[in-house]
Amino acid sequence: MKSYLSAIKPEDKPVIIAALFVLAILCVGTVYTLATQGSAPLLSPNYLLQQLQTGSFLGIVAAGMMVVILLGHIDLSIPWTLTAAAMMATTVGGDMALPAGIAVGLAVGLVNGLGVAWLRIPSMIFTLGVDSVMRGLMVAHTGGFAPQDRATPLMRFLAADKVLGIPVAIYVWAAVSIAITVLLTRTAFGRAVYATGNREGAAYLSGIRTRLVIIGAFMTSGTCAAIAGVLLAGYSAKAYQGMGTAYLLPAIAAVVLGGTRILGGQGRYIGTLVGVILIVLLNSVLSIAQMPEAGRQVIYGAVIVVMLLVYGRTARITS
Repeated sequence: MKSYLSAIKPEDKPVIIAALFVLAILCVGTVYTLATQGSAPLLSPNYLLQQLQTGSFLGIVAAGMMVVILLGHIDLSIPWTLTAAAMMATTVGGDMALPAGIAVGLAVGLVNGLGVAWLRIPSMIFTLGVDSVMRGLMVAHTGGFAPQDRATPLMRFLAADKVLGIPVAIYVWAAVSIAITVLLTRTAFGRAVYATGNREGAAYLSGIRTRLVIIGAFMTSGTCAAIAGVLLAGYSAKAYQGMGTAYLLPAIAAVVLGGTRILGGQGRYIGTLVGVILIVLLNSVLSIAQMPEAGRQVIYGAVIVVMLLVYGRTARITS
């Protein structure tokens, strides 16, 4: 066992472990549904595509979150960045709906980046404050009620329609995934993100403009949150208060479960992708089992803890 584990590259171990957990969840879910319902919806292509369609919103948020975590920072403004982008897109409407929503994400990301990079305020504190500010602005914008505006036809198409039998939202998720992968592996910015995450002081002394790297990372996170918000509004046909709240902790969990080091400098996007699929399938199995919310939270947290413990033991065994 030890020789087998030592043959695996360290950066591949979290991906393999996450993939094994995905297979375990599929097996457990299939056995349970066959025993209780006489069918196995988890093995149905249509059901899996539906789960990936709803999981695409989380996947896009997690893609942006990963870039920030690679720096050793965190973006807690995701919930109301997503919500504000959705609300402004539906408010503006027409051909400018998507640009308006994405502009919100870019603006929030820029503010976050400036606060963390130039003012040197810890990202956890600053982004949490920005999230609170965005919530106040949106409550003032809507008067505390649900917006009356509806999603545009383009937003509905991107989130709810299908092309060649595959939901368009999955195509959008794939496009974002490719963009993030290329950004991190094929560009000077991506190399600077890893260098800054490993040791910001050394990266600065080597000539990397670390402040601009931090700003770029937060703007990437804000943009991804905005894209997810626009899609979610299209899927729901409208924007609503607190629509982004459910995506913060799962996005962080997907990134960490995929092997991205929470202190920065280490991680691969394929791991985040597998982490998102793991969380989506876990939630799906718990929904099929009609698990009460309290039980869902216990099982959800237990799977995350067990997986991290398994990864930690594997790292110690092979070190």
